[in-house]
Amino acid sequence: MKKPWAGRFSQNTSKTVETFTESISFDKRLWKHDINGSVAHAKMLGRQGIISLKESRAIVKGLEEIASEIASGKFIFNSALEDIHMNIEAALSEKIGSAGGKLHTARSRNDQVALDLRLYLREETRLITGLIRELQIALLKAAAQHRDSLMPGYTHLQRAQPILLAHHLLAYIEMLDRDKARYEDSLKRINILPLGSCAMAGTTLPTDRAYVAKLLGFDSVSGNSIDAVSDRDFAIEFLCCSAMLIMHLSRFAEELVLWSSEEFRFVEISDRFTTGSSIMPQKKNPDVAELLRGKTGRVYGSLISLLTLMKGLPLSYNRDMQEDKLPVFDAVDTVKSSLSVLAEMLPEIRFNTEKMRKTAGEGFSTATDIAEYLVGKKVPFREAHEITGKIVRYCIDNGKDLQSLSLDEFRLFSGRIGSDILSMLGPEDSVRARKSFGGTSPAGVQSRIDYYAKALKKK
Repeated sequence: MKKPWAGRFSQNTSKTVETFTESISFDKRLWKHDINGSVAHAKMLGRQGIISLKESRAIVKGLEEIASEIASGKFIFNSALEDIHMNIEAALSEKIGSAGGKLHTARSRNDQVALDLRLYLREETRLITGLIRELQIALLKAAAQHRDSLMPGYTHLQRAQPILLAHHLLAYIEMLDRDKARYEDSLKRINILPLGSCAMAGTTLPTDRAYVAKLLGFDSVSGNSIDAVSDRDFAIEFLCCSAMLIMHLSRFAEELVLWSSEEFRFVEISDRFTTGSSIMPQKKNPDVAELLRGKTGRVYGSLISLLTLMKGLPLSYNRDMQEDKLPVFDAVDTVKSSLSVLAEMLPEIRFNTEKMRKTAGEGFSTATDIAEYLVGKKVPFREAHEITGKIVRYCIDNGKDLQSLSLDEFRLFSGRIGSDILSMLGPEDSVRARKSFGGTSPAGVQSRIDYYAKALKKK
């Protein structure tokens, strides 16, 4: 098959090279974006008189027919034509004749592929932020259902202080809100039109890039033709956002794995989102959560792949950049499927609130409350900390917990301790007392639930 650069060459391309260099096997998913960009470009060429209006209309009509054929599965992609751009252009020329060959006027595959990738990531970024919102809503519903449920909070995976389960779930909503904001902000860098930069130096023809930007919904036009064709910062930024998002999902998945173990027994994941063992009949494994945790490596790999790909490239476009798409496509698919499965799994998780409540009161979890009580009695915090540590040591040595100590026993350690200490040693007492903004008190948690109920409804 004749190549678009055949005029310069005296030999046909090796079949091995065609197989090695083709990208149609994966970049065909950009067909819709490639056609949309070509339609806008053809309209601009006709409007500017670079080609006739008749030719422009024929090109647009032909492209719309090709789009219909691809959507219906009738279009046959040819690996000899390397990529999605050449496949569509060849089909267009076959369909409408010589006018099809005029579509590539005032553009190159270099700016064309940059356009397609930006259009693709703009669409996918908006879809992903929508999926993040759906997961936030699922978490918010769970938080609202458990606004009064106690659980132990952890640091270093050691029991630390009593908290509300809702407060713990809201922490993930906060993480996801930052993720969503990062994606939304990245759209500012994605939504810049590169088309019209041509190979790397622009064109002598009287193009109107602002018109193309308007047709395609871009906020602005790239200001440097060299940068426009060689830039993949926007794709790397997308992968950075995705790496942070998948890291947050992995943290939640890790907790589900831990909490569903017999050692914790905090949650039971629905049978629909677990699997069994091929040899041990009693097993119920949190495979979905484990696999979600494992998907993190793929997204990290995509980010490192693209960073490594770009780090040594001189300006402007290099063929190495063809390898940018697979990491991006894989990250998009991984992030979307991970968000979807977690949002579907969450409502079917049963929280063992009785076990959580019991555990929240164990391990001297209200010791910090005693230290802060002493601070309220004008004891310096470091001294209060030491006194409380001695009280805990006394409990350990005598097989007691804090709630079982008498006032006389407390006063062995400080004469400033009064009978009011006895009403603040339970986990419920501790949670109610955490009234600082952003803390785990019922009022503070309810305020945050109300905030997100409104914020998520607006989107």
